[in-house]
Amino acid sequence: MIHIIPKPTDTPGDNSTGMVMAELKRMNVPFEVLNLASVDPFNLPVDGETIWACGIKQDGIQFELLKALELTNRVINSPEAIATCASKVTTTAMLINAGAPSPDTCFTNNKKVVADFLASHDGKAVYKPVYGFDGNGIYLFNSVDQITEAPPYYVQQYVKNDRDYRIFVIGNKAVGAIKRESDHLTHNIHQGGCGTAVEIPADMRAAAEAAARAIGIDYCGVDLLPLEDGGYTVLEVNGTPNWHCMTAPIPRLLAEYLVEQDKLGKC
Repeated sequence: MIHIIPKPTDTPGDNSTGMVMAELKRMNVPFEVLNLASVDPFNLPVDGETIWACGIKQDGIQFELLKALELTNRVINSPEAIATCASKVTTTAMLINAGAPSPDTCFTNNKKVVADFLASHDGKAVYKPVYGFDGNGIYLFNSVDQITEAPPYYVQQYVKNDRDYRIFVIGNKAVGAIKRESDHLTHNIHQGGCGTAVEIPADMRAAAEAAARAIGIDYCGVDLLPLEDGGYTVLEVNGTPNWHCMTAPIPRLLAEYLVEQDKLGKC
């Protein structure tokens, strides 16, 4: 049976978990809701089942509980994949190692190294918190004196743009996409960006699917920037993505994927 861990940030007007559960009901697929906070890691409540974690609290405790559940169950997405996506450093390292496109990146605790990186990229770069989300804490800088945060420093090459793209990938297949536009550096919907559903051209599909394969994740939201000379570069991979503004039937596709994986686990 499929067991579902609801996303902690779900609201009546933005209920990702509920959308997928509604599709499972339409498909007459039985499922149960699992309260992750109540799980005893030393006496697991389920064994040999499929568990979908739509999202977890970033408190360390729920991540450990999810890892314990994975000992005897098929967890989607895996705790390892969620942890990878939570860290921009790990994500970028895996993308580069797999040959997936990614902006030049520097990670250090030394501002002199950041200054050298800045000088080699026309005096302009982007600071990002390692564990940030929804575009929070990201800003453009042209002097290390503008960085007031404590080390370590994760900074990336600035790629000139007026938009980005969020591609939803399930089972290494790009199934939906939106263009996000704003008048500032970050185009996240939570930062006021405006999302519009778009078709997925071949080069966008290739970049998004390569990123998902590099991370080794069941489903994800891949954020891409278009390059001036063509093609795309990967900004990040989200392991617990929303599908705001997408016209593709993401809840249905996710429900079908869960059913497929549950059947595979029983074979």
